[in-house]
Amino acid sequence: MQRRLQLFAVAVILSLTGAGYGGTLPTATDKLRPAAEPHLQVGTSTAIPANDYSSSSSWLCRPGIEGACNVDLTTTVVAANGALTPEAWTGSGNAPIDCFYVYPTVSTDPTPYSDMNPDAAELNVIRQQFARFASVCRLYAPMYRQVTLAGLRKMMAEHHVVLDRGLGYEDVKDAWRYYLEHDKKGRGFVLIGHSQGSFVLAELIRQEIDGKPVQSRLVSAMLLGTTVAVPRGKDVGGSFEHIPLCHSAVATGCVITYASFRSALPPPTDTLFGKVADLNMVAACTNPAALGGDGGELHAYLDAKGGTIVVEQTPKIKPWAVILSGHSGEVLVRGGQLFPTLTAAHLAGSTLGGSS
Repeated sequence: MQRRLQLFAVAVILSLTGAGYGGTLPTATDKLRPAAEPHLQVGTSTAIPANDYSSSSSWLCRPGIEGACNVDLTTTVVAANGALTPEAWTGSGNAPIDCFYVYPTVSTDPTPYSDMNPDAAELNVIRQQFARFASVCRLYAPMYRQVTLAGLRKMMAEHHVVLDRGLGYEDVKDAWRYYLEHDKKGRGFVLIGHSQGSFVLAELIRQEIDGKPVQSRLVSAMLLGTTVAVPRGKDVGGSFEHIPLCHSAVATGCVITYASFRSALPPPTDTLFGKVADLNMVAACTNPAALGGDGGELHAYLDAKGGTIVVEQTPKIKPWAVILSGHSGEVLVRGGQLFPTLTAAHLAGSTLGGSS
């Protein structure tokens, strides 16, 4: 139970959710939109070769390799009186489950699709969102040829954004199948995605996991920065046929998903997140602070560099900081169509900076 609570807490801390793209994004369900052709312009009749996921160079994180997850997560605890106290961090040497992570749209490559050479942003997103999960699970994060920031801007200009099909999905599917064959060995697994990564993982769940024997090993799927659809009054049967929403910190085989907005800035009517087109469906929303539906506190680890995933700045204190006392921010985690029901999730002692 303690490991499950740790997993949910870390997921809340490290996830950046509800990031808008300004274009028409698909919901995470085949039932709610027609199939779309992948935005893959090869320019030649030669098939694009598949990645070799037996090679350590195809993984940002994987047990036994010196990858992007081997970073310093030492934290500076900032007390109300300004006193600074270091907080050590170590990963688990015998974690009982695995975490499989697909990162968001961060590649700064100028091409529509990224290559397999990680840039600084792809390394940094691991440090900011995923590496801390090593305290509770073995880490797997495949490189994949994702739609880049430049490619996404082009799709937005064309008013047709597809993130769950094509080259990136095929790469992640190959990595997943390699993991199942060579690494899983009957262990439970957690799927973790944000933004483009969540779109890809949602498709992977539909095609490779939902209703199949491997579903029995699913601990949870954390799909953030996307929209998972469920029928009104139910928590299964929309995006996924057999995988319900999580309703407690000890539930397994279920999905955690939500969109977050500033409490003083409700989502506009044309929001890209938190709604679906089908009137018989609603956008799923699980409160990360209290999966049972009540309010709760989120204890955030803040990047002391003060930058974003793409832009780095010079650190002034330890790589991470926890503010124990100070101004409190609030996230309103809302459920249903356009989130009509408000549930407060307080960020204990920390100040929200920027939209999440």
